[in-house]
Amino acid sequence: MTTANPHDRIVVVGGGIAGLATALHLAPLPVTLLVASPLGQQASTPLAQGGIAAALGADDDPALHATDTLQAGAGLSNPDVAARVARAAPSCIEWLVAQGASFDRTASGDGLILGLEAAHSRRRIVHAQGDRTGRSVLEALIHAVRKTPSIQIMENHRVTDLALDANGAAAGAFCAPWGSEGSEEPILIPGRAVVLATGGIGGLYAHTTNPLTAQGGGLALAARAGAVLRDLEFVQFHPTAIAAGLDPMPLATEALRGEGAMLVNSRGERFMQAVPGAELAPRDVVARAIFAQICAGERVFLDTRHVLGEHITSKFPGVTALCRAAGIDPIRDPVPVRPAAHYHMGGIKVDDQSRSSVEGLWACGEVASTGLHGANRLASNSLLEALAYAAWIADGIRGMESRPSMVQPPSPSFAPWHRSNSRNQQSLCLQQIRSVMDRQVGVLRDAAGLHQAVRHCSALTHEARSIRERDAVLVSLMIATAAYSRNESRGAHQRLDHPHLMPEQHTEMTLDQALRIAAEIDNETAAPVRRVA
Repeated sequence: MTTANPHDRIVVVGGGIAGLATALHLAPLPVTLLVASPLGQQASTPLAQGGIAAALGADDDPALHATDTLQAGAGLSNPDVAARVARAAPSCIEWLVAQGASFDRTASGDGLILGLEAAHSRRRIVHAQGDRTGRSVLEALIHAVRKTPSIQIMENHRVTDLALDANGAAAGAFCAPWGSEGSEEPILIPGRAVVLATGGIGGLYAHTTNPLTAQGGGLALAARAGAVLRDLEFVQFHPTAIAAGLDPMPLATEALRGEGAMLVNSRGERFMQAVPGAELAPRDVVARAIFAQICAGERVFLDTRHVLGEHITSKFPGVTALCRAAGIDPIRDPVPVRPAAHYHMGGIKVDDQSRSSVEGLWACGEVASTGLHGANRLASNSLLEALAYAAWIADGIRGMESRPSMVQPPSPSFAPWHRSNSRNQQSLCLQQIRSVMDRQVGVLRDAAGLHQAVRHCSALTHEARSIRERDAVLVSLMIATAAYSRNESRGAHQRLDHPHLMPEQHTEMTLDQALRIAAEIDNETAAPVRRVA
């Protein structure tokens, strides 16, 4: 086994906004930043078009922002967390500006331009370069990280397992370079704390806006270390992914609907008109309405022509470029759209400083379940959450006592795993996972489909040949199991066979508990499986 770096370092896993912000807030403490790709690539942050929510307008207040967050969260958002994050939002924007980020300003330059998105009661979305907020912010943070001497960056290294000490506390990470052979020994990166900032799970679905590498690797790492996971069944499907045959699917930002763009079907009917909030209803509502149209044989389009016309090229240059790359001219034609897996509200259960149930293990961003998003994330709260918790994580780690620890050797089962040389290679196993998750654990669910998903994923656990496949199967199985266990419809989790709400309750499970529940489900008699679009 190869060992790198002193034991007093903090290991941060992930190169998106959550990982970069955490590393910067930890300075001048020594940090090793482990990134599975070249920094700036394969992260979800640059795909974030909407922006960052912050109550900055004269008619706005953090309390209103928190109220909107709770309303979207469908009863499972923590009011204290929502209030705390909303209060922190303005200072998060100020911190980004100090790091070199530049946001869109009014003509006078005195104030920030504030956009409106679904389920927000005020204009409070801060943008950079129109619809290129994520990419702009990420570039600024990468520049800041590269010039921070306390941060060591290890690019093209995939974390394969967490290192635990004799007491089960996180004490570093085992990693391997991409393209290395399975016979190579793992590299041990020791650290007194580990922060997982590994992003989401959209790559487990056949229709997704996420990088295809977003397959829940951080959830698998935490689960194998014994961490408690929470609300894994809540997967947000963005209503308006551009349906042009691309994988992953380009995104038509919600801000387009904030500017007045309308949803119409093949017959030109504006089917959202009678729904409270219309096109600006919460994402789960809009996604289900679009999905119902598709199941009825209709195609769905986002029509920006009447409200934006040629101005779409200047106000939304990113969307314009994505459309044209797919052969669509949004100035002349409505944009074909459909729901796609976009954001995971569930994750590693953490406390108010983002500490997991495993000592020394922290989580930031989409991989964490902080209590902010509940059953359905409010638009543009994701980057905000990562920024707020990055600062609180750094404060918590600074207050930790340094603890010498002896790392347990890697599991003997590590060696036989094959490592794929391609990040985007889609093996037959991964293709099956994506198909099953999309069809049976998607926008609409029922017991028959979820039962089939659990059985299929359970069978695939014996077929996974690579670490990537192992993790993808494991996370898919846990999501399907959590969805089967929640017998109600709430937020982004909609059960056709259980349309009503039950008393508010979180789903919490460890890996051992999930596997036991999955085995029980697998042994149940399956009902006939429905067919979905």
